[in-house]
Amino acid sequence: MERRKSERITVNLKAERISCTKNCSVFIENLSEDGIYMITAPSKNMEYIPGSEISLHLHLGNGNLFDLNCFVSWAYDNAPDDLTNSVGLEILSPPDEYKEFIRTLK
Repeated sequence: MERRKSERITVNLKAERISCTKNCSVFIENLSEDGIYMITAPSKNMEYIPGSEISLHLHLGNGNLFDLNCFVSWAYDNAPDDLTNSVGLEILSPPDEYKEFIRTLK
């Protein structure tokens, strides 16, 4: 059964994790008004722990930038088939400008 609150939109966006020590770039595969699915570079210690909070700088193709505070819903290492980690995020209090951006993608 589908548990998502909002429709997901497939994108190819770059983001940066704020306050990380290395491998800060992440790639956004899909997003919605209240959630993000992202791909990260592999890490020896999984830096994305379900239940933790992280902040992202989301870069849009038009040069705009959104700062988003997120809650890690789930995370897993794709090894050995893939050298990335997959992470699901819930956006905490998404800004109105971000919601409007999502509406323009539908």
